[in-house]
Amino acid sequence: MPPRLSVRRPRLGRALVVAGVGAIIAPSLMLSADASSHREAPAISKDPVADNTDVYAFVDRRNTNTVGLITNFIPVEEPGGGPNYYEFGNDVLYEIHIDNDGDAVEDVTYEFQFTTNTVDPNTFLYATGPIDNVNDPDWNRPQTYSVTKVVDGVRTSLGTNFRTAPNNVGPRSTPNYPQIAQSAIHRLNNRAGQVFAGQRDEGFFVDIAAIFDLGTLRPFSGLHAIPGPPSSDGIDTLAGYNVNSIALQVPKSELLATSGDPVIGIWSTASRRQTRVLDAAGGPSTFGGDWVQVSRLGNPLVNEVVLPLKLKDAFNALEPANDAAALSGVTAPPYSTQGAIPLVQDPILGFYIENLYGIDVPDAPRDDLIPVFLTGIPGVNQPQGTVQPAEMLRLNTNSVGASWPNGRQVGDDVVDTALSAVAGTALTDGANANDVPYLDRFPYLGTPHQGYELNNPARVP
Repeated sequence: MPPRLSVRRPRLGRALVVAGVGAIIAPSLMLSADASSHREAPAISKDPVADNTDVYAFVDRRNTNTVGLITNFIPVEEPGGGPNYYEFGNDVLYEIHIDNDGDAVEDVTYEFQFTTNTVDPNTFLYATGPIDNVNDPDWNRPQTYSVTKVVDGVRTSLGTNFRTAPNNVGPRSTPNYPQIAQSAIHRLNNRAGQVFAGQRDEGFFVDIAAIFDLGTLRPFSGLHAIPGPPSSDGIDTLAGYNVNSIALQVPKSELLATSGDPVIGIWSTASRRQTRVLDAAGGPSTFGGDWVQVSRLGNPLVNEVVLPLKLKDAFNALEPANDAAALSGVTAPPYSTQGAIPLVQDPILGFYIENLYGIDVPDAPRDDLIPVFLTGIPGVNQPQGTVQPAEMLRLNTNSVGASWPNGRQVGDDVVDTALSAVAGTALTDGANANDVPYLDRFPYLGTPHQGYELNNPARVP
């Protein structure tokens, strides 16, 4: 069991209504986490190029016959982080997986592999002049990538030598950045969809700095069991930062099973080769061996605040088909005997909410959480027929405009939804909107912050 907090706390009434949260979430939608997966496990926090931060999946509002899929990497990118700006890893295999028959095994996978080039090795500059588009020779560190679709083991190339978008360096190096980013949108070879890879604004908003200070919610700070600063508005800790994003827009027909089941499960992974050989003379490393999965993300939040430290790295290497270990029947403590992932019926977040704020959260076992995390919600986003329990983001592709946990839109406030659901009353971290507008079309996330300008008010001297 988690250690008991030896604190006295005020009680926060269950009838509490918080501005920005319209209603208490229905029990069938109760979740068990309060921040998305950034630096979520000890090992992957040391490998940001392979660190999967967020996954989004939704029906495109402008073309409802298509699905938008996004997976982000490299958390908390400081826009002014030169001279070596952020890039995808040449030695990382990035993948988006789709399960369309409920067996927790990928039926459709999109693979992305990147190559970095140096135009002029005799300068230190990322841009040797104004970059007008992704093919501009003034971009000194261009990246190209390939896209491969794998269906039941059959591989099909969807394109090679696609250019990524560069980092948004500044008004001289990357003038008119939206135009540059537009030139990084490519049609797939089969003409069934489009792809983008490159830097975007960090579209997830959350007061991480407060939450990880012993579960502080700034709007209720004065009610916290441990004395501290008075209540205040929440702060989006991720405002002003960027991520590296891979986005796909593909027809539903490319993703669905022949049975016609509209529900798909989505997760993303990053893998590295088993071996790396360093060059004693300082040249590039060489890599060999099989690919080994080092990062995994489906639903937001799970690895960061649901899993205990002893299981975080193991989860990043786990295949969803093995997640049924979570239903092994072990009661207390809530971890499977296989050490794979914890049972979801007794989320530790509820323990901390109850002990720090005095809220009577629903008692374990929380059977209402099993459909959300492992099987899908009946009548909403649960696959037809027999379902293998597995942690992944599930989307009913007939649901236009649906919000998490039925898929995930780029603007979904998953933090407030999760906090309110697990507490059984409306709660908020106070960070209720992104600092940059989202796009109403592909590639969906907003324009990345420019390195020349200090965009985060919290960091302005």
